Amino acid sequence: MYTELNSILSSTPDSFTQGEFILVSDRQSDASFLIHHFLSFYLRARCRVCFLGLVQSFSHYNAVSQRLGVSLAQAKEKGQLIFLEGLTESLSFLIPQETSTESQAMDFLRDPTVSLRHLYEFIRTSVSSSGGGGEGGAEEWGPPVLMVDDLSVLLSLGVSTGAVLDFSHYCHATVCSQLQGNMVMLVRCSEEEEVDDGDDEGSERLLRGLTHRCSLTLHVQGLPTGYCRDIHGQVEVCWRRRQGDAQNTQRKLFQYKVNDKGASFFARGTSSAVL
Repeated sequence: MYTELNSILSSTPDSFTQGEFILVSDRQSDASFLIHHFLSFYLRARCRVCFLGLVQSFSHYNAVSQRLGVSLAQAKEKGQLIFLEGLTESLSFLIPQETSTESQAMDFLRDPTVSLRHLYEFIRTSVSSSGGGGEGGAEEWGPPVLMVDDLSVLLSLGVSTGAVLDFSHYCHATVCSQLQGNMVMLVRCSEEEEVDDGDDEGSERLLRGLTHRCSLTLHVQGLPTGYCRDIHGQVEVCWRRRQGDAQNTQRKLFQYKVNDKGASFFARGTSSAVL
């Protein structure tokens, strides 16, 4: 958990806005450090987290979280964390074998006509359940949180952009609107795709569709001046708030540097490394 980022977003594990959809995206950079931040943040806030890990193994996320002072293994054992390891679950469909009922969340890999219905049902059941701990009995958790790393992987698995947008809409209606929980999704965009604005498919269209629904976006990209050893990139933070029938948008740009146990953020132009 990065305290400087908490200050920028005016949130702490003890005080944060409920019902938010936070969209994280990156281009020519890696925004995964923000996913690790929000994961440790919401676990510290005692929220019940449903995490769809589609790009890395559980051991990877656990190793990074331990450096941030959070044990995913303990959170999973207590019932606070529900983790769907997409890499492992996918193998049950890509390699013929006897599958378990737990793997039905990824059944769209076998039958494209099924779409993402079972994946949504897995999420709905996970966030709606009160959860329970081990020997001490059930524990009361805070508002539910859905995290997806990363949503654009579904496109590479053959799911249409429209189906992914529908999936995110149902997740938003359940988690944010109905249960007053939060949702964090990562979308990766390629530089080549940005050129083709007429493409109706792909991560660019997915990003545009999700941007209209979210209340907070964090877009990570490389420095326009190129590589810098002391600054790893920049983050554009955009707040979207409804005021009656109008929408108020506020944007701020920060440069950042990530290290093993944290990250530093600088208002643009205030770092001595980049003028």
